[in-house]
Amino acid sequence: MTRDLTIAAVRLTPILVADPPLLNTQGVHQPYTPRLIVEVETADGITGLGETYGDAKYLELARPFAGKLVGRQVSDLGALFLLADEVAVDASRVLGQVDVGGLRGVQTADKLRLSVVSGFEVACLDALGKALGLPVHALLGGKVRDTVEYSAYLFYKWADHPEGVASEKDDWGAAVDPAGVVAQARAFTERYGFTSFKLKGGVFPPEEEIAAVKALADAFPGHPLRLDPNGAWSVETSLKVAAELGDVLEYLEDPALGTPAMAEVAARTGVPLATNMCVTTFAEIQEAFTKGAVQVVLSDHHYWGGLRNTQQLAAVCRTFGVGVSMHSNTHLGISLAAMTHVAATVPDLHHACDSHYPWQSEDVLTERLTFDGGEITVSDAPGLGVELDRERLAFLHQRWLDDDGTLRDRDDAAAMRVADPGWVTPSVPRW
Repeated sequence: MTRDLTIAAVRLTPILVADPPLLNTQGVHQPYTPRLIVEVETADGITGLGETYGDAKYLELARPFAGKLVGRQVSDLGALFLLADEVAVDASRVLGQVDVGGLRGVQTADKLRLSVVSGFEVACLDALGKALGLPVHALLGGKVRDTVEYSAYLFYKWADHPEGVASEKDDWGAAVDPAGVVAQARAFTERYGFTSFKLKGGVFPPEEEIAAVKALADAFPGHPLRLDPNGAWSVETSLKVAAELGDVLEYLEDPALGTPAMAEVAARTGVPLATNMCVTTFAEIQEAFTKGAVQVVLSDHHYWGGLRNTQQLAAVCRTFGVGVSMHSNTHLGISLAAMTHVAATVPDLHHACDSHYPWQSEDVLTERLTFDGGEITVSDAPGLGVELDRERLAFLHQRWLDDDGTLRDRDDAAAMRVADPGWVTPSVPRW
């Protein structure tokens, strides 16, 4: 049977999903965070799913871009970037917004386009896989592993969002000191079987975060540990932390902001440095790699423009002897499935990938993806191997419709000001 792979319709559904009060150097997560669900439907009625950021600036580009796809072949993946270039972007508006959603470094109009394209590319791959009866990893060249390992993503955390703020309750409790961080790590291990741990830092003075990592090392001897302050430290502070934790850290992620500062830290310590901030596009690779600024790049298919670009990044990293793994932001099961498929195809994936997924109590899938021993089994079902729960999607979209606009753009600093009206986004370096 010959399939008609013509794109007949594209549906975009912005949603708000519950998010716990997780702390970072910018502030605290809002009680709900925006995501965008992309559906690409072929003339034969096959629907592919994608997911990306749902803030207003992404929607403004995604809507006209979606219109350009109708009538094209779902297999015409190379044209996605060309079509995105045809959509006008108000660069002044993009650059004028604080991007705390990913704490990803400098944002540009081109990076915005890549983040939007990523959701559509995944949806097209999902639809194409379903039409051909092949899993997405087969469309990417085939898997080299049957499971993908993920790391427990630990956060300093309040027990609840501020009093009077509408939110969903969780059972994780507070974690604002070393004992709380260790208790959180134990819960992650008991629930999901994780064997490596990453702590989001840049929240408290470095001495306190050093103590937390040492407490983790004592509680989980020999387990890989990482610390990520999102560029909150000076070069000297970064070196001090590296000296204190060099014998227990797998790597130190973005201790200082920007490639020059990272290069200086890397030159003066033997602790490997990882990044998802100073290398987020191909254009940023040359400076970082030639200066030896990073030893591990944490890819994020949302940043890089999709799964195929992620594979290209992995090949470049392999060429230069730089390690590769995966960054994560607040995401649902569609994105996690996409991450797992592409991770399964990357030969030199020697570090467990990050994932926020255990923190998300809500999803748009009929069945949540599950971690077994900290790993996810790679699906061999056609496409991504996930199914959309339309009733749940409608519920989360209605929450977005009912919002007065305060939550449709993620802003961790604004969320912090609800609890602390005098909060000002800290200047960098913070310590």
